[in-house]
Amino acid sequence: EVQLVESGGGLVQAGGSLRLSCAHSGFTFDDYVIGWFRQAPGKEREGVSYISSSGGSIYYADSVKGRFTISSDNAKNTVYLQMNSLRPEDTAVYYCAVSTLYGFWPSIGQYGYWGQGTQVTVSS
Repeated sequence: EVQLVESGGGLVQAGGSLRLSCAHSGFTFDDYVIGWFRQAPGKEREGVSYISSSGGSIYYADSVKGRFTISSDNAKNTVYLQMNSLRPEDTAVYYCAVSTLYGFWPSIGQYGYWGQGTQVTVSS
């Protein structure tokens, strides 16, 4: 059974940092993409950052480029999202998800497995 579990969310002041973790298990596929998404109240879920299973391809949304860093530790089956210089507009529930499609960045609907989410709140 595929499982993804996020952790590391919390309350932080603007300008602060948090590191989110996405521990995954049960993968029966070798090639995949893991993405971090977020959803603020009243807004649609949006993609934040993606990483390929090899770690060789990475994507950042313009809104987080230069502030967030995605990385993976395949030995620990964990993907991280280091978030620096946080802003109040980064406040959202953050989710990680996996897509078995590979070779391009899947659309949000092509991620078949999702974690339960972790709340990130940035105060001004």
